[in-house]
Amino acid sequence: MSGPTSLDPKNWDELRTLGHRMLDDMLDHIQHIRERPVWQPIPSSVRNGFAETVPLLPTPLAESYRNFLENIAPYATGNPHPGFMGWVHGGGTPVGMLAEMLAAGLNANLGGRDHMPIVVERQILAWVRELFAFPPTASGLFVTGTSMANFIAVLVARKRALGDDVRTEGVQGTARRLMAYTSQAGHGCIAKAMDMAGLGSVALRKISVDKNQRMDVDALARAIQADRLAGHSPFLVVATAGTVDVGAIDDLESIADLCGREDIAMHVDGAFGATAIMSPKLKPLLKGIERADSLAFDFHKWAQVPYDAGFILVRDGALHQSTFDNPAHYLGREARGLAAGSPWPCDFGPDLSRGFRALKTWFTLKTFGTEHLGRMMEHSCAVAQHLKARILAEPRLELLAPVPLNIVCFRYRAGDQANRDIVIALQEGGIVAPSTTVIDGKLAIRAAIFNHRTEFADVDRLVEQSVAIGGAL
Repeated sequence: MSGPTSLDPKNWDELRTLGHRMLDDMLDHIQHIRERPVWQPIPSSVRNGFAETVPLLPTPLAESYRNFLENIAPYATGNPHPGFMGWVHGGGTPVGMLAEMLAAGLNANLGGRDHMPIVVERQILAWVRELFAFPPTASGLFVTGTSMANFIAVLVARKRALGDDVRTEGVQGTARRLMAYTSQAGHGCIAKAMDMAGLGSVALRKISVDKNQRMDVDALARAIQADRLAGHSPFLVVATAGTVDVGAIDDLESIADLCGREDIAMHVDGAFGATAIMSPKLKPLLKGIERADSLAFDFHKWAQVPYDAGFILVRDGALHQSTFDNPAHYLGREARGLAAGSPWPCDFGPDLSRGFRALKTWFTLKTFGTEHLGRMMEHSCAVAQHLKARILAEPRLELLAPVPLNIVCFRYRAGDQANRDIVIALQEGGIVAPSTTVIDGKLAIRAAIFNHRTEFADVDRLVEQSVAIGGAL
């Protein structure tokens, strides 16, 4: 027997009551986040409860919500918690959460057409151009994150090197072997982008780093010359503004000079570090970023916008558009009406279906302003310096890398397995949650201070707990 096909509620008042409760519960969740563990292991009974077959019949919304409260919310990653220091995750804000709700209510597709959500995204692009001193002709696009933004940058640079034919003939249409360069501390998504672009990860040269984990520019120059002598075609250098391990920023000025002399595209992977441009104190560390041909970064990291909100900025907007535009009769453009407003965002990236990521970013920037966000980033760095000082003052701990920004790598003076066990014990204890990485062959405890809620007392607990657990081991 068939029933009604609309998915709207039969009783709007009941939905409104439950919706208000959901909102209050999530605001309470954020307000009282310190009273909960950072993270806790998922019990087998909870995990097994999500092995059910596809639901054929309806479940009351209140029951599904109860399931969320009991079995999903308590076992999330934990990055809103001030004790979360494991990976480069922002903490989010109540403002961003509310904006996400508003965006979901509009349910706008930002692939194209003429509507205000796209105007909002273009407003963010104008602000980003202003922040990074890019020209008015620069183009930009919201994407899932810097991994996708870096992939787009590789495709734009590939188009710059090979011309229009690469879109029809592919890379097999040329005998030239394109070569790209990044540092040994560069993010793994760069190699993945080379792979997805059909160039192969073997065409990515990993350049050595100095004692501060910054790309060795002289070694980069030698690698470029060696590849030219071998008959290859250097086409792209990916500099890093905030390496994932220690937060190092490459010498962007020198790399820009070299790329200019060699006629090679310069891209900056600024996943988290680029947003430090909002801080007058930190901005000088990014000198040269304004000369990049393209720049990738995430608003959802240090700028605290809820996931996901990555961004790609390209100096040559015409080149960016010609890398992706693909006219189709079902995407016809008009001078007036809903099909106006060309070019559309889908002309600058692979996605036609795109959510309204710009709204939560717009609300964050409007509500807090870049000065406040910049001070928050400076505070993260101050907390990291406090943690560094605590480590240097504790003879049982060893600092493993410089602390240029907000990432601190250290270890208990014991072997790798002991430090791995310390990190797991810290995570399972629920008070602080760092992660691990490897620095100069040593397994490090890595504390990434990205949450705007993290204070000096939180990193004090990290030190105290690390020493206590290490001693017990």
